[in-house]
Amino acid sequence: MVTTRLPSAGFSITIRIAVTADASSIGRLTTCVGEAGAIVTALDVVDSDPTRVLVDLTCDTADAAHADQVVKQLESQDGVDVRKVSDRTFLLHLGGKIEVSSKVALRNRDELSMAYTPGVARVCMAIAENPADARRLTIKRNTVAVVSDGSAVLGLGNIGPAAAMPVMEGKAALFKRFGGVDAWPVVLDTQDTDEIVKIVKAIAPAYGGINLEDIAAPRCFEIEARLREQLDIPVFHDDQHGTAICVLAALTNALRVVGKRMEDVKVVVSGAGAAGTAIMKLLLRQGVGDIIAYDRAGALHRGMDGLNEAMQWLADHTNKANYSGDLPGAIVGADVFIGVSAPNLLTGDDIARMAEKSIVFAMANPDPEVDPREARKHAAVVATGRSDQPNQINNVLAFPGVFRGMLDVSAEEFTEEMALAAARAIADVVGEDKLNPTVIIPSVFDARVTPAVAAAIRAVVKGVPAPVNPAATPESELDQAPEGIF
Repeated sequence: MVTTRLPSAGFSITIRIAVTADASSIGRLTTCVGEAGAIVTALDVVDSDPTRVLVDLTCDTADAAHADQVVKQLESQDGVDVRKVSDRTFLLHLGGKIEVSSKVALRNRDELSMAYTPGVARVCMAIAENPADARRLTIKRNTVAVVSDGSAVLGLGNIGPAAAMPVMEGKAALFKRFGGVDAWPVVLDTQDTDEIVKIVKAIAPAYGGINLEDIAAPRCFEIEARLREQLDIPVFHDDQHGTAICVLAALTNALRVVGKRMEDVKVVVSGAGAAGTAIMKLLLRQGVGDIIAYDRAGALHRGMDGLNEAMQWLADHTNKANYSGDLPGAIVGADVFIGVSAPNLLTGDDIARMAEKSIVFAMANPDPEVDPREARKHAAVVATGRSDQPNQINNVLAFPGVFRGMLDVSAEEFTEEMALAAARAIADVVGEDKLNPTVIIPSVFDARVTPAVAAAIRAVVKGVPAPVNPAATPESELDQAPEGIF
């Protein structure tokens, strides 16, 4: 079996296998896995005796069906006994991915008396007298609520709050790893807009910021707007603003690579939901030449019936020529295609009809709007949302630094000026001397990104110029390893 999808760590499995103890047995296992289209990433001998060897073989597969096929092909081999198959992604999630740890050791009676009763009463009274002190004297100083109703989770749709938890846990882990921000999942068993606003407002005193996550459009727009009006802490919908920041950063550098100006380009955006709407609004704020928004209803244009308020705004403020045709027709002559919608909407032949030196951001996950390999035959720059492809546009480049900066200065709101500053900071981390068609965006593990974004956010709040990002490329783990370590 040869799968059309690429193997990835997201479908990594470990197979415990007993195999005859002859010189070629291990080689037969790895050959079998390779012929099945999977990639062996590890092989460990667990036990052995004079006639058998017990091994744990770990490999990346393309999806669950492909993993099953790999196992079946191994089982069909002579002398092979498959004992157990473990899905490494599910193993990683056992018991959840985050935990609470205390900053106070509580080693003796004195520390207990200060951290809790009776000493804590003095701190409580100080906050009662001056509520603003909660930002200094409680976890509010560095804590974000990751709020979701489970109505639009990844590409999975409306799967509810319990099923959304693994994503919210992951988001909290990313906040801590990349921004040093303490975040906690808050999943709500309601999809009523009024109730969500009421609940989030009620829990807000414990947090320094609210990160809305995976809430379906158009409700997400109203929820965010109302919470921004009612709260004195920043409210940030990552599906909107995190995506828009990263796309603008990537597009800024892609245009540098192809030698085009933002104000001269025509952009087609597939997907007018939360992410697509925010992307288009930020591009318009940055002065993009023209945009055609495309969604299930077709190209959004003036005179169109049945549009919600958000889509009507796009129809009124984009699509100068009032184009009303299909998506392949929309991208004819376009400089940029941005996809935040559904897989396999376009072909390489469609991309060939774009303008010279075209740019394609096909970001639907896990399968993009156009096969990146086909797009690269015709486009000058191609980016996706996948970690196994060059130019991964990933929100983790934005939200940890954005919240780090806002928390550092006790910001009371998130603004469009912050979004523009964050996008510039991310783009500039790459450095013009490093830019090329396969490097338009920093790695998510580039240690300079979060500090640069945080500094840019602090500068906006303080009303001062953002500092220049460091130009030197940081050492990778490989660069830091001693000679001879492989």
